[in-house]
Formats: sequence, structure tokens, C-alpha cells
Amino acid sequence: MDLTTTYMGLTLKNPLVPSASPLSRSLDNIRRMEDEGAAAVVMYSLFEEQIAYESRRLHHYLDYLAESFAEAQTFFPRLDHYNGVNPDEYLDLVRRARGAVGIPVIASLNGVSTGGWISYAQRIQQAGADALELNLYHIPTDLDRTGAEVEQMYLDVVSAVKQSVTIPVAVKVSPYFSATANMAKRLAEVGADALVLFNRFYQPDFDLEALEVVPHLVLSTSHELRLPLRWVAILYGRVAADLAITTGIHTHEDVLKGLMAGAQVTMMTSELLQNGLHRIREILASLVAWMEEYEYESVKQMQGSMSQRHVADPAAFERANYMKVLESWRPDPLGQLIL
Repeated sequence: MDLTTTYMGLTLKNPLVPSASPLSRSLDNIRRMEDEGAAAVVMYSLFEEQIAYESRRLHHYLDYLAESFAEAQTFFPRLDHYNGVNPDEYLDLVRRARGAVGIPVIASLNGVSTGGWISYAQRIQQAGADALELNLYHIPTDLDRTGAEVEQMYLDVVSAVKQSVTIPVAVKVSPYFSATANMAKRLAEVGADALVLFNRFYQPDFDLEALEVVPHLVLSTSHELRLPLRWVAILYGRVAADLAITTGIHTHEDVLKGLMAGAQVTMMTSELLQNGLHRIREILASLVAWMEEYEYESVKQMQGSMSQRHVADPAAFERANYMKVLESWRPDPLGQLIL
């Protein structure tokens, strides 16, 4: 049974990759991911704001202390961590992870603007990362900024990062572009080696007792697979970039659907957070059992087999299917909707 796949020019032993999450903050966890069968690991994200914070702190202390006393130029105070993360520690973990495991280590940068933080892409490459995932998480709240301007901002960031490194760069994006297919094409044109679909925007909630806005993390479910599944199936073979699904992967069936849609890899986090890293091995075992039962010899044999370009009814991914679904529902005599 051949489970190998290729992703951004990297040969992976199977299509299951833990996505960026707090799980990769520990070198022990990264080793365990490999031991359980992960084909690669995406490190947790280093944020543009964290890099900028450290830079401002260093600049402040150097200016403030430079002329204070004769020994000041050799005195560097310990910088406080921004949300527990120090960019230099991140680079060190990438370096140590690269030396500790045999699977590819994919670093993750989260940012939305061009600027000095992009230089960390070079430092990440120098630390030994095999590839970089650029996580573009932006909520455009400016009433005067147009959709075209937001799209150009994304393209500029990807272009700047690509020009600064030679390792492959994947771009993780949201599903909220007005023309998703065109945006995918343009991201590939400015150099994205892969597109990771989709980023999950975490929504705030209201605490009615404290009257405060509070963060509210909701882990994904398999039902959320449908949105990235649809777009991977639409984009497969039409954009010059590899495709990865990163939302809603919880079972071997989810992995199979992602592959058949056209994904090179399927990424998961919520399942591992909820049920443990051993789920990687279990899902791979179930994947192999399914492939043996249905006489598939390799992962590559099924990739893209259910994409829009290969199914008998390509309109199933478009508006025609929307109408078909709505028309399939009828009320029963008691007024309840039935299929």
C-alpha cells in the first residue's frame, strides 16, 4: 500500500499532517507526532505583532540605557514575553525540531502587512525549516478599505515573503473573498507553492454577567469539511499550487474525501486536541483498511478523482446543486420538513 504524497515539492510518507496549534510548542509532542505516523508537522504560528513587540521593546531599552552608565552598552535586560512567545525561542524550537525528527518541519508565520517582520521568514529558513506556512488572518474593519485593496495587501505580503526565502511557501487563507477562485489563481501567480483551505476565524462572545467581550474557541467538526472540500474540488487542476485541507478533518473518511477532492495533504488539529495524538495512528490504520477493502493501491490513485473536472456532474459544485438541494425538501402533513 503506497500512502506517499508530494506537497510543495516535499515527499511525504502519507497525507496526514498536524496543522499549526499549541501542540507543537513542545519538542516532545513533535517527536510523538512523528512516532504516531504524522508525515510532517506545521509549527504553531509566530505572529507579526509578537515580532513587532519584541523589536519595540529592544529599541526602547537600548535607547533608554545607552548613556546611563559606562557599562550600559553591554547590558541587555531580559525582554518580557508577548503572550508567552519570544521570537528567538520560536526560532530555537524550529532548529531543535529539525534536528530531532526525520519528517519535514513547516514553520508558520501569521501576518497581514508588509514590514520588518517578514525578515523572520529568512531567519526561519536559516533555522532549518523545510517550508513555511504563511497564515493570512485579517479582519478588514476599515470602512474605507475596498475588497480590491484587501486582496492586494494579501498578494503583496505573499510576494514579499517569497522574495525573501528559497524554501516553499504555503498560504493559509479564509473563505471570505468575493471571488475565491480568482484570488487563488492570483496567489499562485505571485509565488504561493500551496494553498491551505481554510483559516477559521475565531469569533468573540459576550459575557452577560461581566458585560465583557470574551474570546470563545470552538473546535471544528467533520461538518465543517464541506466548505474546503468544495473549493479544493473546484480548484484542483486549475491553479498552479498544491492544495491542502485544514478544516474538519477528524476521521479517515474525512481524509479520503479531502484526497478525492484533490488535496495533496489533509491537516488536523481539533481531533488531536480533543482525543490525543494517538488518533494519527488510528486514522492511518483505518485509511489503509479502507483502501485495501476498495482495492486502491495508492493515495495518488484517488487524488482528484471526485474533483469538479472529473465527476460526471460538474454542476454539483455550483448553483445548480444549490437549487437541487432546496427543491429536495418537502413538508410532511404535520408541517415538518422531510427529505
